[in-house]
Amino acid sequence: MIAPGKTRPSTGTAETSAVDERAHVCVGAIAGAHGIRGEVKVKSFTSDPLDVGAYGPVLTDRGARLVLQPLRVQGQAVVARIEGVADRNAAEALRGRRLYVPREALPATEDEDEFYHADLLGLPVVDGAGELLGTVATIQDFGAGDMIEVAFPGGGSAFLAFTREIVPVVDIAAGRLVAHPPEGWADTGAEESDAPASDETGEVS
Repeated sequence: MIAPGKTRPSTGTAETSAVDERAHVCVGAIAGAHGIRGEVKVKSFTSDPLDVGAYGPVLTDRGARLVLQPLRVQGQAVVARIEGVADRNAAEALRGRRLYVPREALPATEDEDEFYHADLLGLPVVDGAGELLGTVATIQDFGAGDMIEVAFPGGGSAFLAFTREIVPVVDIAAGRLVAHPPEGWADTGAEESDAPASDETGEVS
């Protein structure tokens, strides 16, 4: 399977992001308040959960700049302080906010099969004959591995499993993906997918 990269992507919400996701990488999401002193629980998408604050100030999906200080890993979340957030109400107001850093702030990937999702968004997807299938609109994980949503030139979209078998070529330098979709894959649009919705910004126990 092709690795998704050093950070996990945002799985998307109905709310439009104020951040250019082609130039930024989502490194985490605030799951809620922790305690009464303004600390928050963060669902980290970095390989080392505490690295969620290692790349400088983060931007929320509403465009706010936050200085994040991770304190410790607790269960599946990182407990962190945010500069200027001093009580539970202020912390709780940030629930659900996705956290981004500029793509250039992140180190290069160490494996040729490892990619940052920001590098894939917007790339054309072609078949083995070079015919355009569409462009990468989103990258989702519904629980069974990464899926790329391919937006068709004429409208609509469908998902492809992001595996070496289905997407054997990911050429960032050339700016394209080569895919071998299964028969009939384009007949079911993304809106009709049976895959369950994924909510990465929900409460983390």
